[in-house]
Amino acid sequence: MPKQIVRVAPGSTELLQRYAAIRAELKVPGAFPAEVVEEARRVAADPVEEVTRDETHVPFLTIDPPGSMDLDQALHIERVGPNYRVRYAIACLTAFVAPGGAIDTEARRRGQTIYSPDQRNPLHPPELSEGAASLLPDQVAPAYVWDMSVDASGEGTSVEVYRALVRSRDRFDYEQVQRLIDEGTADERLVLLKEVGLLRLAREAARGGANLPMPDQVVDHLEDGSYAIHFRPPLAVEDWNAQMSLMTGMAAAELMLGAGIGILRTMPPAEQRTIDAFRHMAKALGVPWSGKQSYGEFLRSLDRDNPEHLALIYEATGLFRGAGYTPFDGEPPEQPLHAAVASTYAHVTAPLRRLVDRFGLALCAAISAGEEIPTWVREALPTLPEIMRTTDSLANAVNRACVDATEAAVLERRVGEDFDAVVVERNERRKDSALIQLIEPAVVAGATGPGEPGTQVRARLTEAEIATSTVRFTLTPPDSR
Repeated sequence: MPKQIVRVAPGSTELLQRYAAIRAELKVPGAFPAEVVEEARRVAADPVEEVTRDETHVPFLTIDPPGSMDLDQALHIERVGPNYRVRYAIACLTAFVAPGGAIDTEARRRGQTIYSPDQRNPLHPPELSEGAASLLPDQVAPAYVWDMSVDASGEGTSVEVYRALVRSRDRFDYEQVQRLIDEGTADERLVLLKEVGLLRLAREAARGGANLPMPDQVVDHLEDGSYAIHFRPPLAVEDWNAQMSLMTGMAAAELMLGAGIGILRTMPPAEQRTIDAFRHMAKALGVPWSGKQSYGEFLRSLDRDNPEHLALIYEATGLFRGAGYTPFDGEPPEQPLHAAVASTYAHVTAPLRRLVDRFGLALCAAISAGEEIPTWVREALPTLPEIMRTTDSLANAVNRACVDATEAAVLERRVGEDFDAVVVERNERRKDSALIQLIEPAVVAGATGPGEPGTQVRARLTEAEIATSTVRFTLTPPDSR
Protein backbone atom coordinates (compact mmCIF):
# COMPACT_ATOMS: atom_id res chain seq x y z
CA MET A 1 0.00 0.00 0.00
CA PRO A 2 1.39 3.45 -0.90
CA LYS A 3 2.52 5.24 2.24
CA GLN A 4 3.94 8.50 0.89
CA ILE A 5 2.04 11.73 1.42
CA VAL A 6 0.99 13.88 -1.54
CA ARG A 7 0.46 17.51 -0.58
CA VAL A 8 -1.70 20.32 -1.87
CA ALA A 9 -0.17 23.79 -1.55
CA PRO A 10 -0.78 25.65 1.74
CA GLY A 11 -3.91 27.77 1.79
CA SER A 12 -5.28 26.40 -1.49
CA THR A 13 -8.13 28.88 -1.84
CA GLU A 14 -10.06 26.89 -4.43
CA LEU A 15 -9.90 23.73 -2.33
CA LEU A 16 -11.03 25.54 0.84
CA GLN A 17 -13.87 27.10 -1.11
CA ARG A 18 -14.88 23.66 -2.35
CA TYR A 19 -14.91 22.24 1.20
CA ALA A 20 -17.19 25.11 2.26
CA ALA A 21 -19.42 24.58 -0.79
CA ILE A 22 -19.78 20.88 0.01
CA ARG A 23 -20.95 21.70 3.51
CA ALA A 24 -23.42 24.26 2.13
CA GLU A 25 -24.72 21.92 -0.60
CA LEU A 26 -25.26 19.10 1.88
CA LYS A 27 -26.71 21.42 4.54
CA VAL A 28 -24.22 20.61 7.28
CA PRO A 29 -25.24 22.46 10.47
CA GLY A 30 -22.97 25.44 11.07
CA ALA A 31 -22.63 27.74 14.06
CA PHE A 32 -24.62 26.91 17.17
CA PRO A 33 -27.62 29.12 17.97
CA ALA A 34 -26.93 31.73 20.64
CA GLU A 35 -29.18 30.02 23.21
CA VAL A 36 -27.23 26.77 22.82
CA VAL A 37 -23.89 28.50 23.35
CA GLU A 38 -25.26 30.38 26.34
CA GLU A 39 -26.55 27.17 27.93
CA ALA A 40 -23.25 25.40 27.23
CA ARG A 41 -21.25 28.12 28.96
CA ARG A 42 -23.60 28.02 31.94
CA VAL A 43 -23.56 24.24 32.44
CA ALA A 44 -19.80 24.02 31.84
CA ALA A 45 -19.38 26.14 34.96
CA ASP A 46 -22.36 24.69 36.83
CA PRO A 47 -23.32 21.15 35.69
CA VAL A 48 -26.98 20.16 35.73
CA GLU A 49 -26.24 16.97 37.68
CA GLU A 50 -23.67 16.40 40.39
CA VAL A 51 -21.33 13.42 40.23
CA THR A 52 -19.97 12.58 43.67
CA ARG A 53 -18.07 9.30 43.32
CA ASP A 54 -14.34 10.05 43.06
CA GLU A 55 -12.10 7.88 40.86
CA THR A 56 -9.48 10.56 40.21
CA HIS A 57 -6.82 8.35 41.83
CA VAL A 58 -7.00 5.90 38.89
CA PRO A 59 -4.23 6.76 36.37
CA PHE A 60 -6.38 6.74 33.23
CA LEU A 61 -4.85 7.45 29.82
CA THR A 62 -6.27 8.48 26.46
CA ILE A 63 -5.25 7.42 22.93
CA ASP A 64 -6.51 9.63 20.12
CA PRO A 65 -5.36 11.17 16.83
CA PRO A 66 -2.92 14.08 17.28
CA GLY A 67 -4.63 17.37 18.00
CA SER A 68 -7.97 15.86 19.05
CA MET A 69 -9.77 17.79 21.76
CA ASP A 70 -13.06 15.87 21.93
CA LEU A 71 -11.76 12.95 23.99
CA ASP A 72 -14.56 10.45 24.67
CA GLN A 73 -12.64 7.58 26.26
CA ALA A 74 -9.96 7.03 28.88
CA LEU A 75 -8.53 3.62 29.74
CA HIS A 76 -6.87 1.86 32.64
CA ILE A 77 -5.94 -1.84 32.73
CA GLU A 78 -4.33 -3.69 35.62
CA ARG A 79 -3.45 -7.28 36.28
CA VAL A 80 -5.42 -9.15 38.95
CA GLY A 81 -3.69 -12.49 39.45
CA PRO A 82 -4.05 -14.35 36.13
CA ASN A 83 -6.91 -12.04 35.12
CA TYR A 84 -7.41 -8.37 34.29
CA ARG A 85 -9.41 -5.41 35.48
CA VAL A 86 -10.31 -3.06 32.63
CA ARG A 87 -11.76 0.34 33.48
CA TYR A 88 -13.04 2.27 30.51
CA ALA A 89 -14.18 5.81 31.30
CA ILE A 90 -16.61 7.41 28.84
CA ALA A 91 -17.47 11.12 28.83
CA CYS A 92 -20.65 11.81 30.81
CA LEU A 93 -22.82 14.24 28.84
CA THR A 94 -25.81 13.79 31.14
CA ALA A 95 -23.98 15.91 33.72
CA PHE A 96 -24.22 18.82 31.29
CA VAL A 97 -27.17 18.19 28.96
CA ALA A 98 -30.63 18.73 30.41
CA PRO A 99 -33.33 16.67 28.64
CA GLY A 100 -35.43 19.00 26.53
CA GLY A 101 -32.97 21.88 26.92
CA ALA A 102 -31.38 23.91 24.15
CA ILE A 103 -28.27 21.69 23.89
CA ASP A 104 -30.36 18.50 23.82
CA THR A 105 -32.68 19.86 21.13
CA GLU A 106 -29.79 20.98 18.93
CA ALA A 107 -27.93 17.69 19.40
CA ARG A 108 -30.96 15.75 18.23
CA ARG A 109 -31.01 17.93 15.11
CA ARG A 110 -27.31 17.36 14.39
CA GLY A 111 -27.05 13.65 15.28
CA GLN A 112 -23.26 13.48 15.12
CA THR A 113 -20.08 15.42 14.52
CA ILE A 114 -19.39 15.99 10.81
CA TYR A 115 -15.71 16.02 9.84
CA SER A 116 -14.15 17.91 6.92
CA PRO A 117 -10.40 18.26 6.27
CA ASP A 118 -10.39 21.93 7.31
CA GLN A 119 -12.84 21.86 10.22
CA ARG A 120 -15.26 19.82 12.28
CA ASN A 121 -18.93 20.65 12.78
CA PRO A 122 -19.46 19.27 16.26
CA LEU A 123 -22.46 17.57 17.80
CA HIS A 124 -22.09 19.63 20.97
CA PRO A 125 -20.74 23.15 21.54
CA PRO A 126 -16.94 23.21 21.97
CA GLU A 127 -17.41 24.56 25.50
CA LEU A 128 -18.49 20.99 26.31
CA SER A 129 -17.10 18.67 23.62
CA GLU A 130 -13.61 20.20 23.71
CA GLY A 131 -13.85 21.59 27.23
CA ALA A 132 -15.74 20.64 30.37
CA ALA A 133 -17.06 17.25 29.15
CA SER A 134 -13.88 16.10 27.38
CA LEU A 135 -11.50 13.72 29.16
CA LEU A 136 -8.55 16.04 28.66
CA PRO A 137 -5.32 15.34 30.57
CA ASP A 138 -5.25 16.60 34.16
CA GLN A 139 -8.86 17.82 33.97
CA VAL A 140 -11.33 16.44 36.50
CA ALA A 141 -14.42 15.46 34.53
CA PRO A 142 -17.51 13.30 35.05
CA ALA A 143 -17.52 9.95 33.29
CA TYR A 144 -19.38 6.68 33.01
CA VAL A 145 -16.86 4.13 34.23
CA TRP A 146 -17.20 0.63 32.80
CA ASP A 147 -15.49 -1.55 35.39
CA MET A 148 -14.97 -4.91 33.70
CA SER A 149 -13.35 -8.15 34.85
CA VAL A 150 -11.64 -10.11 32.08
CA ASP A 151 -10.30 -13.62 32.55
CA ALA A 152 -7.02 -15.03 31.29
CA SER A 153 -8.62 -16.06 27.98
CA GLY A 154 -9.86 -12.53 27.28
CA GLU A 155 -13.48 -13.31 28.16
CA GLY A 156 -15.36 -10.63 30.08
CA THR A 157 -16.78 -12.13 33.26
CA SER A 158 -18.49 -9.18 34.96
CA VAL A 159 -19.29 -5.52 34.42
CA GLU A 160 -20.40 -2.63 36.58
CA VAL A 161 -21.27 0.80 35.19
CA TYR A 162 -21.21 3.86 37.42
CA ARG A 163 -20.74 7.59 37.18
CA ALA A 164 -17.59 9.02 38.74
CA LEU A 165 -15.18 11.89 38.54
CA VAL A 166 -12.00 10.88 36.69
CA ARG A 167 -8.74 12.52 35.70
CA SER A 168 -6.68 11.32 32.77
CA ARG A 169 -2.97 11.40 33.56
CA ASP A 170 -1.49 10.77 30.11
CA ARG A 171 -2.48 11.71 26.60
CA PHE A 172 -1.09 9.58 23.75
CA ASP A 173 -1.61 9.28 20.04
CA TYR A 174 -1.54 5.93 18.24
CA GLU A 175 1.94 6.27 16.79
CA GLN A 176 3.38 7.15 20.21
CA VAL A 177 1.86 4.08 21.81
CA GLN A 178 2.98 1.80 18.98
CA ARG A 179 6.52 3.14 19.22
CA LEU A 180 6.67 2.74 23.02
CA ILE A 181 5.43 -0.84 22.80
CA ASP A 182 7.74 -1.73 19.92
CA GLU A 183 10.75 -0.23 21.73
CA GLY A 184 9.90 -2.05 24.95
CA THR A 185 9.59 1.20 26.94
CA ALA A 186 5.81 1.23 27.44
CA ASP A 187 4.43 1.22 30.99
CA GLU A 188 2.26 -1.62 32.26
CA ARG A 189 -1.01 0.00 31.22
CA LEU A 190 0.06 -0.03 27.57
CA VAL A 191 1.69 -3.45 27.81
CA LEU A 192 -1.63 -4.79 29.12
CA LEU A 193 -3.53 -3.01 26.33
CA LYS A 194 -1.58 -5.12 23.87
CA GLU A 195 -2.02 -8.26 25.98
CA VAL A 196 -5.77 -7.91 26.42
CA GLY A 197 -6.21 -6.60 22.88
CA LEU A 198 -4.57 -9.70 21.41
CA LEU A 199 -6.72 -11.95 23.59
CA ARG A 200 -9.84 -10.16 22.45
CA LEU A 201 -8.79 -10.38 18.79
CA ALA A 202 -8.35 -14.13 19.22
CA ARG A 203 -11.82 -14.38 20.73
CA GLU A 204 -13.22 -12.34 17.84
CA ALA A 205 -11.71 -14.77 15.36
CA ALA A 206 -13.02 -17.77 17.31
CA ARG A 207 -16.60 -16.50 17.35
CA GLY A 208 -16.50 -15.66 13.62
CA GLY A 209 -16.16 -11.89 13.76
CA ALA A 210 -15.10 -10.15 10.56
CA ASN A 211 -13.14 -6.98 9.99
CA LEU A 212 -12.92 -5.47 6.51
CA PRO A 213 -9.31 -4.37 5.85
CA MET A 214 -10.35 -1.51 3.56
CA PRO A 215 -7.55 0.95 2.72
CA ASP A 216 -7.90 3.99 4.96
CA GLN A 217 -7.78 7.00 2.63
CA VAL A 218 -7.04 10.07 4.75
CA VAL A 219 -6.94 13.82 4.13
CA ASP A 220 -4.77 15.60 6.71
CA HIS A 221 -4.55 19.32 7.43
CA LEU A 222 -0.85 19.80 8.16
CA GLU A 223 0.82 22.36 10.40
CA ASP A 224 2.18 24.36 7.46
CA GLY A 225 -1.36 24.89 6.16
CA SER A 226 -1.15 22.34 3.37
CA TYR A 227 -3.46 19.40 2.82
CA ALA A 228 -2.18 15.87 2.34
CA ILE A 229 -3.87 12.76 1.00
CA HIS A 230 -2.49 9.30 1.66
CA PHE A 231 -3.38 5.73 2.49
CA ARG A 232 -2.70 5.43 6.19
CA PRO A 233 -0.97 2.17 7.09
CA PRO A 234 -2.78 0.38 9.93
CA LEU A 235 -1.15 0.19 13.34
CA ALA A 236 -1.60 -2.84 15.58
CA VAL A 237 -2.41 -0.60 18.55
CA GLU A 238 -5.51 0.65 16.72
CA ASP A 239 -6.88 -2.89 16.66
CA TRP A 240 -6.03 -3.44 20.33
CA ASN A 241 -7.68 -0.19 21.34
CA ALA A 242 -10.73 -0.88 19.17
CA GLN A 243 -11.18 -4.16 21.04
CA MET A 244 -11.67 -2.23 24.30
CA SER A 245 -14.49 -0.28 22.70
CA LEU A 246 -16.00 -3.42 21.19
CA MET A 247 -15.86 -5.23 24.52
CA THR A 248 -17.67 -2.30 26.15
CA GLY A 249 -20.30 -2.24 23.41
CA MET A 250 -20.88 -5.98 23.77
CA ALA A 251 -21.25 -5.61 27.55
CA ALA A 252 -23.75 -2.79 26.96
CA ALA A 253 -25.83 -5.00 24.66
CA GLU A 254 -25.90 -7.77 27.30
CA LEU A 255 -27.12 -5.32 29.93
CA MET A 256 -29.84 -4.00 27.61
CA LEU A 257 -31.05 -7.44 26.56
CA GLY A 258 -31.08 -8.61 30.16
CA ALA A 259 -33.25 -5.64 31.15
CA GLY A 260 -35.53 -5.90 28.11
CA ILE A 261 -34.90 -2.36 26.91
CA GLY A 262 -32.23 -0.71 24.79
CA ILE A 263 -30.98 0.22 21.36
CA LEU A 264 -28.60 -2.16 19.58
CA ARG A 265 -26.27 -1.61 16.67
CA THR A 266 -27.33 -4.43 14.36
CA MET A 267 -26.24 -5.88 11.04
CA PRO A 268 -27.92 -8.88 9.43
CA PRO A 269 -25.74 -11.82 8.36
CA ALA A 270 -24.69 -11.73 4.72
CA GLU A 271 -26.99 -13.74 2.47
CA GLN A 272 -25.56 -17.03 1.31
CA ARG A 273 -25.76 -15.97 -2.34
CA THR A 274 -23.61 -12.93 -1.52
CA ILE A 275 -21.04 -15.12 0.21
CA ASP A 276 -21.15 -17.59 -2.70
CA ALA A 277 -20.55 -14.77 -5.20
CA PHE A 278 -17.66 -13.51 -3.13
CA ARG A 279 -16.18 -17.01 -2.92
CA HIS A 280 -16.55 -17.35 -6.71
CA MET A 281 -14.65 -14.10 -7.25
CA ALA A 282 -11.86 -15.27 -4.93
CA LYS A 283 -11.55 -18.44 -6.99
CA ALA A 284 -11.56 -16.47 -10.25
CA LEU A 285 -8.75 -14.27 -8.94
CA GLY A 286 -6.74 -17.29 -7.82
CA VAL A 287 -6.85 -16.38 -4.11
CA PRO A 288 -7.00 -19.57 -2.01
CA TRP A 289 -9.97 -19.84 0.35
CA SER A 290 -10.05 -22.98 2.42
CA GLY A 291 -13.44 -24.63 2.73
CA LYS A 292 -12.94 -24.61 6.51
CA GLN A 293 -12.36 -20.83 6.66
CA SER A 294 -15.22 -18.52 7.58
CA TYR A 295 -15.40 -15.34 5.53
CA GLY A 296 -14.14 -13.47 8.62
CA GLU A 297 -11.01 -15.62 8.74
CA PHE A 298 -10.56 -15.23 5.01
CA LEU A 299 -10.81 -11.44 5.19
CA ARG A 300 -8.15 -11.35 7.91
CA SER A 301 -5.81 -13.19 5.56
CA LEU A 302 -6.04 -10.60 2.76
CA ASP A 303 -3.14 -8.28 1.97
CA ARG A 304 -3.99 -4.72 0.89
CA ASP A 305 -0.72 -4.53 -1.07
CA ASN A 306 -1.74 -7.42 -3.35
CA PRO A 307 -3.85 -6.32 -6.38
CA GLU A 308 -6.03 -9.45 -6.41
CA HIS A 309 -6.60 -9.20 -2.67
CA LEU A 310 -7.37 -5.49 -2.96
CA ALA A 311 -10.15 -6.18 -5.48
CA LEU A 312 -11.59 -8.78 -3.09
CA ILE A 313 -11.55 -6.28 -0.23
CA TYR A 314 -13.66 -3.87 -2.28
CA GLU A 315 -15.97 -6.70 -3.33
CA ALA A 316 -16.38 -7.70 0.33
CA THR A 317 -18.26 -4.50 1.11
CA GLY A 318 -21.33 -6.41 -0.05
CA LEU A 319 -20.97 -8.62 3.02
CA PHE A 320 -21.27 -5.63 5.35
CA ARG A 321 -24.61 -4.11 4.41
CA GLY A 322 -27.72 -3.32 6.40
CA ALA A 323 -26.17 -1.90 9.58
CA GLY A 324 -28.58 0.17 11.64
CA TYR A 325 -29.93 0.90 15.09
CA THR A 326 -32.63 -1.32 16.54
CA PRO A 327 -34.52 -0.08 19.63
CA PHE A 328 -36.64 -2.37 21.78
CA ASP A 329 -38.73 -2.07 24.93
CA GLY A 330 -40.06 -5.40 26.08
CA GLU A 331 -39.41 -8.19 23.61
CA PRO A 332 -35.86 -8.32 22.16
CA PRO A 333 -35.44 -7.73 18.43
CA GLU A 334 -35.98 -10.66 16.07
CA GLN A 335 -32.48 -10.10 14.72
CA PRO A 336 -30.32 -8.69 17.57
CA LEU A 337 -26.86 -9.53 16.18
CA HIS A 338 -24.20 -7.44 14.55
CA ALA A 339 -22.87 -9.88 11.97
CA ALA A 340 -19.41 -8.31 11.68
CA VAL A 341 -18.93 -8.35 15.45
CA ALA A 342 -20.52 -11.83 15.58
CA SER A 343 -22.29 -10.83 18.78
CA THR A 344 -24.86 -8.45 20.13
CA TYR A 345 -23.45 -4.95 20.32
CA ALA A 346 -24.41 -1.36 21.19
CA HIS A 347 -22.82 2.05 20.61
CA VAL A 348 -21.90 3.63 23.94
CA THR A 349 -18.29 4.80 23.65
CA ALA A 350 -18.46 8.07 21.67
CA PRO A 351 -21.09 10.35 23.26
CA LEU A 352 -19.26 13.59 22.44
CA ARG A 353 -19.47 12.78 18.74
CA ARG A 354 -22.52 10.50 18.34
CA LEU A 355 -25.99 11.21 19.73
CA VAL A 356 -27.19 7.65 20.37
CA ASP A 357 -24.39 6.91 22.82
CA ARG A 358 -25.64 9.39 25.44
CA PHE A 359 -28.91 7.49 25.71
CA GLY A 360 -27.24 4.08 25.77
CA LEU A 361 -24.87 5.15 28.54
CA ALA A 362 -27.63 6.54 30.77
CA LEU A 363 -29.65 3.38 30.16
CA CYS A 364 -26.79 1.01 31.05
CA ALA A 365 -25.86 2.94 34.19
CA ALA A 366 -29.47 2.71 35.38
CA ILE A 367 -29.63 -1.02 34.63
CA SER A 368 -26.32 -1.68 36.39
CA ALA A 369 -27.46 0.23 39.49
CA GLY A 370 -30.90 -1.41 39.54
CA GLU A 371 -32.59 1.97 39.04
CA GLU A 372 -35.60 3.03 36.98
CA ILE A 373 -34.86 3.77 33.35
CA PRO A 374 -35.03 7.56 32.91
CA THR A 375 -38.22 8.59 31.13
CA TRP A 376 -36.31 10.84 28.72
CA VAL A 377 -34.27 7.82 27.60
CA ARG A 378 -37.25 5.50 27.13
CA GLU A 379 -39.18 8.11 25.15
CA ALA A 380 -36.22 8.88 22.86
CA LEU A 381 -35.36 5.31 21.84
CA PRO A 382 -37.83 5.00 18.92
CA THR A 383 -36.66 8.34 17.46
CA LEU A 384 -32.93 7.64 17.41
CA PRO A 385 -32.61 5.22 14.42
CA GLU A 386 -33.86 7.77 11.88
CA ILE A 387 -31.71 10.56 13.32
CA MET A 388 -28.61 8.37 13.14
CA ARG A 389 -29.45 6.99 9.68
CA THR A 390 -29.82 10.42 8.09
CA THR A 391 -26.76 11.86 9.79
CA ASP A 392 -24.64 8.80 8.96
CA SER A 393 -25.55 9.40 5.31
CA LEU A 394 -24.62 13.06 5.65
CA ALA A 395 -21.26 12.31 7.28
CA ASN A 396 -20.39 9.76 4.59
CA ALA A 397 -21.39 12.13 1.78
CA VAL A 398 -19.31 14.99 3.19
CA ASN A 399 -16.29 12.76 3.66
CA ARG A 400 -16.46 11.30 0.16
CA ALA A 401 -16.97 14.67 -1.53
CA CYS A 402 -14.09 16.26 0.39
CA VAL A 403 -11.74 13.37 -0.42
CA ASP A 404 -12.77 13.59 -4.08
CA ALA A 405 -12.07 17.34 -4.08
CA THR A 406 -8.64 16.78 -2.55
CA GLU A 407 -7.87 14.11 -5.14
CA ALA A 408 -8.78 16.61 -7.85
CA ALA A 409 -6.49 19.21 -6.26
CA VAL A 410 -3.62 16.71 -6.16
CA LEU A 411 -4.14 15.81 -9.84
CA GLU A 412 -5.39 19.00 -11.49
CA ARG A 413 -2.03 19.76 -13.15
CA ARG A 414 -1.54 16.18 -14.34
CA VAL A 415 -4.42 15.74 -16.81
CA GLY A 416 -3.19 13.67 -19.73
CA GLU A 417 -0.65 11.69 -17.69
CA ASP A 418 -0.74 7.90 -17.30
CA PHE A 419 -0.70 6.21 -13.89
CA ASP A 420 -0.29 2.66 -12.60
CA ALA A 421 -3.52 1.45 -11.04
CA VAL A 422 -5.49 -1.59 -9.90
CA VAL A 423 -9.05 -2.27 -11.05
CA VAL A 424 -10.94 -2.92 -7.83
CA GLU A 425 -14.52 -3.05 -9.06
CA ARG A 426 -16.61 -3.15 -12.25
CA ASN A 427 -19.92 -1.34 -12.54
CA GLU A 428 -22.57 -4.01 -13.05
CA ARG A 429 -24.90 -1.60 -14.83
CA ARG A 430 -22.29 0.04 -17.06
CA LYS A 431 -19.87 -2.59 -18.26
CA ASP A 432 -17.42 0.01 -19.56
CA SER A 433 -17.16 1.67 -16.12
CA ALA A 434 -14.82 0.64 -13.32
CA LEU A 435 -13.46 1.79 -9.97
CA ILE A 436 -9.68 1.96 -9.80
CA GLN A 437 -7.13 2.62 -7.08
CA LEU A 438 -3.91 4.30 -8.16
CA ILE A 439 -0.64 2.81 -6.98
CA GLU A 440 0.60 6.38 -6.49
CA PRO A 441 -0.76 8.90 -5.42
CA ALA A 442 -3.46 7.82 -2.94
CA VAL A 443 -6.49 8.14 -5.23
CA VAL A 444 -9.61 6.02 -5.76
CA ALA A 445 -11.63 7.10 -8.78
CA GLY A 446 -13.92 6.08 -11.61
CA ALA A 447 -12.58 5.02 -15.00
CA THR A 448 -13.84 3.83 -18.36
CA GLY A 449 -12.31 1.09 -20.45
CA PRO A 450 -11.30 -2.59 -20.28
CA GLY A 451 -9.89 -4.29 -17.21
CA GLU A 452 -11.01 -6.98 -14.82
CA PRO A 453 -11.02 -6.61 -10.99
CA GLY A 454 -7.65 -7.47 -9.49
CA THR A 455 -5.65 -6.60 -12.61
CA GLN A 456 -2.99 -3.92 -12.79
CA VAL A 457 -3.59 -1.38 -15.55
CA ARG A 458 -2.41 1.94 -16.91
CA ALA A 459 -4.94 4.73 -16.41
CA ARG A 460 -4.87 8.07 -18.21
CA LEU A 461 -6.22 11.04 -16.28
CA THR A 462 -8.88 12.77 -18.40
CA GLU A 463 -10.51 15.09 -15.86
CA ALA A 464 -9.63 16.63 -12.49
CA GLU A 465 -11.94 19.41 -11.37
CA ILE A 466 -11.91 20.73 -7.81
CA ALA A 467 -15.14 22.72 -8.21
CA THR A 468 -17.18 19.55 -8.80
CA SER A 469 -15.01 17.05 -6.85
CA THR A 470 -14.54 15.15 -10.11
CA VAL A 471 -11.68 12.85 -11.10
CA ARG A 472 -11.99 10.56 -14.13
CA PHE A 473 -9.62 8.18 -15.90
CA THR A 474 -9.58 6.16 -19.09
CA LEU A 475 -7.99 2.73 -18.96
CA THR A 476 -5.31 2.50 -21.61
CA PRO A 477 -5.73 -0.41 -24.05
CA PRO A 478 -2.90 -2.96 -23.81
CA ASP A 479 -1.56 -2.26 -27.32
CA SER A 480 -1.10 1.44 -26.59
CA ARG A 481 1.01 1.04 -23.45
